[in-house]
Amino acid sequence: MSPHRRAAAGDDATTDSALAANVVDVRRFSTHDGRGIRTTIFLKGCPLACSWCQNPEAIAPRIRPVFFRSRCIDCGLCLGECAAGAATRDADGKVRIDTTVVGTDWEVLSAGCPSGAITFDARRYTVAELVGLVERDRVFFGGGGGGVTLSGGEPLFLPRFATALLRALKRAGLDTAVETALDVRPGALATALPWTDHLLADCKLIDADEHRRHTGRPNRQILANLAGLLTGDRRADVIVRTPLIPGVTATPGNIAGIARFISGLYPEVRYELLNYNPLAAAKYDLLPGAAYLFPAGGNPPMFTRDQLAGFGAIARAAGVRNLVAA
Repeated sequence: MSPHRRAAAGDDATTDSALAANVVDVRRFSTHDGRGIRTTIFLKGCPLACSWCQNPEAIAPRIRPVFFRSRCIDCGLCLGECAAGAATRDADGKVRIDTTVVGTDWEVLSAGCPSGAITFDARRYTVAELVGLVERDRVFFGGGGGGVTLSGGEPLFLPRFATALLRALKRAGLDTAVETALDVRPGALATALPWTDHLLADCKLIDADEHRRHTGRPNRQILANLAGLLTGDRRADVIVRTPLIPGVTATPGNIAGIARFISGLYPEVRYELLNYNPLAAAKYDLLPGAAYLFPAGGNPPMFTRDQLAGFGAIARAAGVRNLVAA
């Protein structure tokens, strides 16, 4: 057992295996969440509310009903007393579901929907259940450094569960990674880190006011946690990442500011610039009251190869030596 895991060796694995959390998705064959082929587990709950969030369904901790109009076959089986007015037909005979209506028995509606149009945005798993799912993918991880990544939401929003799951995965001999925005208590990071092989740490906005404007939270704790990581003995296991959001994070000033900050802490820091994903906007249609950063019809495209190279040049000029290729 490596030295940085020795302190946690006495924890009760039997109790840990029964811990449960809400999980948005278990995505297999991922190649963008760490080294090699990985299985990524998306936990529900996040302290941030980024205006461009790629997984907005993972922000709220509780499980919520979701209606996929594209799956609906307009059979009308949901038009009953248990719907409490949440299910109606419009003038064209199409079924419409209002998932905000109080008093609706969503369990009954979901179970009775033959097309899966009425469902939930997450399901609850225990540590043991998740390890069992991941074990099925072990053969695909191979010798290329593949393994399991915890994502979200913010996986360290649930520090006890995240640590228990990471510990169980390590005891099963699996490589582990955590994707985190670092807006968590230092203790949450400290308890999970001994069981984490790789840390993918977001640094979205260096300016405090801009960070609060676009995420709803200050970045003081984030920068403090990042400073602790990049000056600690696990700094070589950290990749700092900035999602490139047009006009927000993808500006010369923001990229240069982040690059100066992280390279000043650790000159060999690895830094990754993540291309913008315009497809995330479609998820907001399923979330009543949620608004995406860019309006319909005004969603920018992904950055071109030349544009990405330009952002990389800015980071290098500001001190980054090790730019991770996207």
